Amino acid sequence: MATAAKKILVLYAHPSQERSEINKPLFDATKQHANVTAVDLYAEYPTFRINIDKEQQRLVEHDVVVFMFPLYWYSTPAILKEWQDLVLEYNFAYGANGNALRGKTFMCVISAGGSEAAYKEDGFNHFTLRELLRPLEQTANLTGMNFIAPFALFCARSAFEENRVDSHVNQWLTTLTALSEDRLDIALAQNVEKLNDHLDQVIREH
Repeated sequence: MATAAKKILVLYAHPSQERSEINKPLFDATKQHANVTAVDLYAEYPTFRINIDKEQQRLVEHDVVVFMFPLYWYSTPAILKEWQDLVLEYNFAYGANGNALRGKTFMCVISAGGSEAAYKEDGFNHFTLRELLRPLEQTANLTGMNFIAPFALFCARSAFEENRVDSHVNQWLTTLTALSEDRLDIALAQNVEKLNDHLDQVIREH
């Protein structure tokens, strides 16, 4: 008997979409994928008045949670932090009775303006992307979710001119399909630096 498809929740946060050459194409493609609920947080909550009950219900109804965003000052855009602060409540996401997220998969889809070499101990930014995402990884740990490596694009500002956007979008759609079909090896995906460098290893065949 075929297993039920995993339901994926993608929370997209980009405060200046009119200038987006990477995240908007990614999000547009994501919206067309089966088994995905794609939420544009800035469009849905332009005044940051987040509907906590609605967002918590979305989390309960999905198996995979994805944050999709451009890296802003080594962190998420503001609305994603507001979403975390309000939605991940005690006794919902953590605490004595907070088991709503336990066992779900959590990942980030990120674009960064700098080069990959800049995100190293001896690089311009001094830390790897995985290291900069430690607060989100620990959020996953606390809430019982499985945090897997980010799906990331570096040198995002030149990706369009260098014709790297389409291949990046296609890789992401391959990843989404593997997640929905439960063909992504979570244990392996937790232990690599950047997910899209290891898709041939972490995605199982049918």
